[in-house]
Amino acid sequence: MLLLSATSLLLAAVSAPLASASAPGNGPVKKGLDFHAKQAGLKYFGAATDSPGQRERAGYEAAYSQYDAIMWKSGEFGQTTPTNGQKWLFSEPQQGVFNYTEGEIIASKAQKAGLYLRCHALVWHSQLAPWVESTTWTPATLRAAIIAHIEGVAKHWKGRCYAWDVVNEALNEDGTYRDSVFYKVLGEEYIKLAFKTAARVDPHAKLYYNDYNLESPGAKADGAKGIVKMLRKAGIKVDGVGLQAHLIAESHPTLDEHIAAIKGFASLGVEVALTELDIRLQTPATAANLALQKTAYKNVVGACVQVKGCVGVTIWDFYDPFSWVPYVFSGQGAALLWNEDFSTHPAYVGVVEALTNKTRGRGKRGRRGASLILN
Repeated sequence: MLLLSATSLLLAAVSAPLASASAPGNGPVKKGLDFHAKQAGLKYFGAATDSPGQRERAGYEAAYSQYDAIMWKSGEFGQTTPTNGQKWLFSEPQQGVFNYTEGEIIASKAQKAGLYLRCHALVWHSQLAPWVESTTWTPATLRAAIIAHIEGVAKHWKGRCYAWDVVNEALNEDGTYRDSVFYKVLGEEYIKLAFKTAARVDPHAKLYYNDYNLESPGAKADGAKGIVKMLRKAGIKVDGVGLQAHLIAESHPTLDEHIAAIKGFASLGVEVALTELDIRLQTPATAANLALQKTAYKNVVGACVQVKGCVGVTIWDFYDPFSWVPYVFSGQGAALLWNEDFSTHPAYVGVVEALTNKTRGRGKRGRRGASLILN
């Protein structure tokens, strides 16, 4: 039997009056993070996930049953994003040869569970199929390849994606364009082409520009605003900006900085979402940096709740052993909300507090007229 952590006991105290709810077709479910998010006026609270074949840590096969129960049946999440399966590497491994298997595993599970599906990502400089980077392109041949890729991938999931991350990480930290294979050949035209094609192929999906380090005001956030303005000026559909929100517990932005950044994008008339939220810390975790992590989660989720244009939150998986962080940042990890033994971080309570502070005592009013006080 799994022993409850102090965090789990505290969470139980926080949410005890809201023990269960009814979801159409699924029977009684826990009033988890997604319920609280919707009460706070958001569209969803979700978690990215991957197929078992693509999860990044071997030896956890015995945990899959408990993992899947939380992911699909617990009521914690109302949305998901396929972590890897829709990326170019998996979806078009050879030019003109499409493989939707990995992405379809998650898309089908999301449909069965009644979760919103955010789709990710059509044009990105990383995790490309090798042929994309090894080909000597002309502007004409690269344009054709981008169009063919988006037509193939977006058409397959047409009508099933709430949103597409159409272009991912096109910017350097100073707000200039990243020198990717796409930019080298086409300049900023590739961004216009990607959005224009996605709008034609899947016209009802929300179309997003998605990037990291947009969570506080600065040069990179200004660059992302510039992309929105460029697309709007050209008459090309763009619906949202995704703030990936890969943050650091020991040096996270303030609540006010998050609010200012989100308001800056919302003021352009696009919606905003936290699309890949995780908050890494130095490992092994200590009480001190777990407390910092809790504050960081509470700040960023609380900022989303406070700004009308912010529609939802997605954590980048929910279970620490399946996080990408330790593989990329040596000596860092514990970035998500569930520990290896499926107990929760103190940050889980911080997220609940950020969501319920907005709605406690206000019924279904959500963010309208509510005040939020974060420590």
